[in-house]
Amino acid sequence: MTKIQVKVKMLPHFKGELPKYETQGASGLDVRAQLEQNLILEPGQRIAVPTGLSVEIPPGYEIQVRPRSGWALKEGMSVLNTPGTVDADYRGEVKIILANLGTQSVKIHDQDRIAQLVLCPVVQLEWQSIESLSSTERGVGGFGSTGK
Repeated sequence: MTKIQVKVKMLPHFKGELPKYETQGASGLDVRAQLEQNLILEPGQRIAVPTGLSVEIPPGYEIQVRPRSGWALKEGMSVLNTPGTVDADYRGEVKIILANLGTQSVKIHDQDRIAQLVLCPVVQLEWQSIESLSSTERGVGGFGSTGK
């Protein structure tokens, strides 16, 4: 498996260990909340949770922030802008925008695993302005045009 080095800066409020892969075949690193006190997220609420980390991602890559599937299924917790993007030129603290989409309050403790971080390649597009597009069977059919 190919490994890409990503520089990480642990901010003064960071404690514990760096995000890590929980299994050998995992594609996402589990990142933990860095909290001074527990948070309670009510149904429908959202919050940016600090990770205590800043990163230097190599050009041509991004880090995607994704929900933890078990937490999503069991309690309705999700990353609001999933997948979130940490751009290669961002140097601030990585924060996770969590949303409680469930029906019960959820307590978030310091050091809880709150999301997964996945390193992904990025390809930038270059626009080519034209007068018309090639035709397809679907054409301009929008939402729901191909059936259920």
